[in-house]
Amino acid sequence: MTEIAVGPIQALALSVVVLYAGALLNDKVAWLREYLIPPAVTGGILCSGIVALIYAFADVEVTFDMRIRDLLLLVFFSTIGLSAKLNTLRAGGIALVKLVAVAAVFLVVQDVAGIGIAVALGEQPGYGLMAGSVSLAGGHGTAIAWGAEAEAAGLSNASEIGLAFATFGLVAGGVIGGPIASRLIRKNRLETPPREEPATENGSRAEKTGSSRDPRPILTALFVLAICVELGALVNDSLSEAGVLLPGFLTAMFVGIVITNLCDAAGIELPARTLDALGDTSLSVFLSMSLMSMQLWSLAAAARFIVTALFVQILVMTLFAMWVVFRLMGRDYDAAVITAGFAGLGLGATPVALANMSAVTDRFGPSPKAYLIVPLVGAFFIDLLNAVTIKFFIGLLTRYVS
Repeated sequence: MTEIAVGPIQALALSVVVLYAGALLNDKVAWLREYLIPPAVTGGILCSGIVALIYAFADVEVTFDMRIRDLLLLVFFSTIGLSAKLNTLRAGGIALVKLVAVAAVFLVVQDVAGIGIAVALGEQPGYGLMAGSVSLAGGHGTAIAWGAEAEAAGLSNASEIGLAFATFGLVAGGVIGGPIASRLIRKNRLETPPREEPATENGSRAEKTGSSRDPRPILTALFVLAICVELGALVNDSLSEAGVLLPGFLTAMFVGIVITNLCDAAGIELPARTLDALGDTSLSVFLSMSLMSMQLWSLAAAARFIVTALFVQILVMTLFAMWVVFRLMGRDYDAAVITAGFAGLGLGATPVALANMSAVTDRFGPSPKAYLIVPLVGAFFIDLLNAVTIKFFIGLLTRYVS
């Protein structure tokens, strides 16, 4: 077996090529364009498939250094925090409460489905929990953390199975979100918002610099993002020493929230359009790097369980999104965009949710309401709800096994 290690800079460069390839395929293939599949998903799956073929036929394993990907995630969530002004948060209060309640119910539904599949296939019920909210709504980090706990309790290969579900859930969440929203919009003939006119040099609310070549908006944005990432890491370390464990992206986002509201109170205007552009770029490259690095061959042993459980969970998510999320969130265009984001959130991760919403809004028009509440639910509330849900089901399974 020959191993080819792709360094961080090379991985970054390749992820950009993968993004271009995904965008090209989306332009050429009608159903990809019609169903709003994000280019990062298209290109990432293509790349991981090629890597798997190289492994199978040339006996060569390609590995990627993902350090830059982890930084991109911090940058992306910093931009989310920097866009969360308190006056905007108040505007989405009721909708936010509704979506948090919907997410709480869905986590229970997802775990019940996962455990039911495991029992039906003769697997240990604990594997069903790994096929539920631990890995799907929780993502890779939660899968690793709880997988280690499960293995210590005697559930062999729990981490690997959890990572498999987290990985394929990431793909599935990116694939179904756009089609769900597209069907809802067309079936219900929803009124879509008018597109915003491109801002002129003097019309941009954030970059009133008078020249498109003025570097100050970019320099300011980079400086503020660097502060968010660094202060976020310091806050995270302090909380860890105090026994409070939070993901690094969450503290970076919180720092961004504090900075943007302090600036707002002081009358300081941040370069919002530049920050949005950097956030969108970070999101796309993060997804591209995540998907292109999938090692498909490592999942063969548990293929039957993974395929069956994933199929059922996709069906559960599709039905729940269309019949519960869309209806409870108002049955309008914003609700359709929120539904697309929720599909990515419940099967993959917050970046997938944002990619889904971006694909929909690029086609049909903006939805500030969706971009406000979905990241908040995904970045903070769902992690807290998921921890409680997982603990509850672990208690049930412990009593069941004993």
